[in-house]
Parts: sequence; structure tokens; C-alpha cells
Amino acid sequence: MGGDSAEPLFRSLPSVDRVLRTDPIAGLTNGQSPAAVARVVRRVLEESRVCIRQGKEAPTLERIVAAVAERVAGWEPHPRRVINATGVILHTNLGRAPLSSDALQAIVGASAYSDLEYDLEDGRRGSRQQHVRLLLQALLDAEASHVTVNSASAVLLMLTALVKGREVIVSRGQAVEIGGGFRIPEILRQSGALLVEVGTTNRTRLADYVEAVSDRTGAILHVHPSNFHVVGFTEEASLAELASLAGDRNVLLLSDNGSGALYDTVRF
Repeated sequence: MGGDSAEPLFRSLPSVDRVLRTDPIAGLTNGQSPAAVARVVRRVLEESRVCIRQGKEAPTLERIVAAVAERVAGWEPHPRRVINATGVILHTNLGRAPLSSDALQAIVGASAYSDLEYDLEDGRRGSRQQHVRLLLQALLDAEASHVTVNSASAVLLMLTALVKGREVIVSRGQAVEIGGGFRIPEILRQSGALLVEVGTTNRTRLADYVEAVSDRTGAILHVHPSNFHVVGFTEEASLAELASLAGDRNVLLLSDNGSGALYDTVRF
């Protein structure tokens, strides 16, 4: 629609001030930046003019207000608190482990200036890993530790650093997507390691791993299936069995422990 025929429709659109003075939008400006809300109103009105130029009907005041309110509603603080009634204690989609009151107090204490990456004894730059390194080593009885932002980055880092160019044995039942679109076969390719799949989706025995180990083997990779489960006619080698095999054949055992549960939570 163009020319003079569209003028009445353009004139029918409310002004920015008129939209801002409606009760729904006026209520929004109490908790949000008035200037930011006004920008949204102008954007919605401009989109309305485009619709008119395309021969569509002019939106009513109510529709314009609803469009503005919907966009501003997306500014509400997130994430929001929910009740975990799933039966899964460490739920990856619900924030994993809840923070204790002690942890929350520690966060408040660290929210100001801190020695995050500064060595107070030496008076120079330090490492942010140092704050958790000794704690993790004591908790896990480990020789060393390193913290990454998520499980996928940890898997990629250890594969790249330890077995690039070598074969890595993975059960077909564990060649899964571990969240965020990260798939075990793709992570292996990106790291430069060579994937060797053994067993089947539902049954992978220790003998399958034994048969696959060769002079080209760099590691056996054990992957936590997260919320993916195969039930019925199933079998898989335990982590303890794989550790024994890796030790006997002098290859690395790499374990993706999912959300990092250190204890079996089934009893809870």
C-alpha cells in the first residue's frame, strides 16, 4: 500500500508518548530504564509502519502495547528459582548442585577486590587455579588438577594434550552427545586423536577393549552417559576393569565424569 491511501493508517498509529502512558507499559518503566523501554516502543512503531507499507493492516494500540510488553518481559532477571521434583539430584538443566549457605557467603566475600590472580607472598601475578588446586588434589587423592569451564572443554584439553595423533578406544554405547551440541566423535576429531569404536550400543565387554588395544593406542576413554540410558539387554565394562586393563597395557585411561558426582547418589 502506498501513496495517499496509506496516510490514514500511518496517522492511526499511536505516538511514543501515548504507548508509554498506557497502564501496562507505565508499569514496566517502574522497574526498567524508561529510555530503554522508549527505544522498544519506537522500534515496534517502526515495524508497524513497515507492515503498512507492505499493504498490511495497521496494528491496534493493544497489539502494539502487547508487543512492547513481550519484549521488555525478556529483560527480567534470570535464571529464576525452581523446585527440582525430577528425582535427579545433580540435574544438568537445573543448575547441577545447589550452593550451600557457606558457598554463598564465600561468593559474597569474593565479589569485591580479591587475590584471585595475585600472589600476596611474592607480590606478583599468580594463578587463579591455585585456589582450588590443593583442595581438589586432597579431595580426589590426585597428583595434580586443572579446572576448565565445562566437561566438554576438559575432554578436548586432555585429548589434545595427551593423545593427539594416537588411537583412543571408546565404547559405541558411550559415543554420545554430552550437552551443548558437543559430540564425543567430533571432539576426538578436533583434538587430533583417532577414534576406535568397540562393542555395540547396548553391550560392550571388557574383551572388546582388550582386543582393540594395540601399539597405536594412546588411551581408553570412558564417558559418563549423563541422562542417556540403554535398558534391557545391556552390558558394559566397569571403570575399575578399564583401569586395570590400562595399567596392564601401559595406556592412559581418560574418564569424562559428567557433572562430577564423586559419590553414588542412588542411595539418596
